[in-house]
Amino acid sequence: MIVVMEENASEDQIVTVVDRLVQLGFDIHRSTGARYTILGAVGSRLSDLRGIELLPGVNKVFRVSSPFKLAARAFQPEGTRITVGSVTIDESHFAILAGPGVIESRAQLEQVAAVIASRGVRLITGNVGRSSRDPFGFQGLGEEGLRLLRTVADSHNLVTVARLADPAQLPLFERYVDIIRVDGENMRNFSLLRELSRRERPVILTRGESATVEEVLISADFLMSGGNRQVIICEAGIRTFENQTRLTLDIGAPSSVHKLSHLPVIVDPCHSSGRRDRIAALSRAALAAGADGIFLELHEDPDRALCDGAQALTIAGFHSLLDQLRSIAPLVEKSL
Repeated sequence: MIVVMEENASEDQIVTVVDRLVQLGFDIHRSTGARYTILGAVGSRLSDLRGIELLPGVNKVFRVSSPFKLAARAFQPEGTRITVGSVTIDESHFAILAGPGVIESRAQLEQVAAVIASRGVRLITGNVGRSSRDPFGFQGLGEEGLRLLRTVADSHNLVTVARLADPAQLPLFERYVDIIRVDGENMRNFSLLRELSRRERPVILTRGESATVEEVLISADFLMSGGNRQVIICEAGIRTFENQTRLTLDIGAPSSVHKLSHLPVIVDPCHSSGRRDRIAALSRAALAAGADGIFLELHEDPDRALCDGAQALTIAGFHSLLDQLRSIAPLVEKSL
């Protein structure tokens, strides 16, 4: 249930409504916008809404029929804005999250960080554990990689982003990482999502390979249930019968998420395609389709990468793609 307060509702009136809803068995999630305060009431059922509608300061009350509540657009019509340092992720910006797919060494990370910083990119990604079905290849640097990521990012005034593959490493990630990414395999790890919901840290929630848009938004509700409102949806491809790419990028997902939810949505063209020659086209399409950002993997010498080199841009390719995106952004009323 959503309760929309009057534009001039007093704090006492809001508290009275909250207290009444709590008495009825609801958990209350408050969203204070520029004009209206909206109360999301979750966890109980009320057959007659008139008793709430008659409370002083209430504008309107309506049921939410979708299986997700906190992530629903009705809960926060103006859209979520997430700010970390000098970076803003919302529907009016197009964020670039760039870095090595997996951190291999300090020298590699330093080189990549210098390149992205020189182009005004403020979000550096660098994974320290490999999300792969290959148990014999390079598996990442673990905690050493996180320390390197933090050190290099601080030297270039960058915001860190890394994928949390092992839930047991959450305390470690909180020491080094500004934005935590939950991969598609953990999209339904509800114990992890609830733990993250109690943390004051932005989380990127990746849609699973076999999940619908609705299902990833239900998972977003779990992430928000403990009070964390800093949630970003990531479209990284879904499994279909097509075999020309690793996964099929659902280019319609950004607009679907924006219609149903107030949460920002970013796209991962590298993981979904698994091929360097498809990244630029998918990135341009993502921007044109309304995405709020993209992940870009890059490597100084992808052919010699310890893993996943085929899905990493070259440095030259990164510069070229960034120039293209800067040309497209104003046409869709976005700023990079």
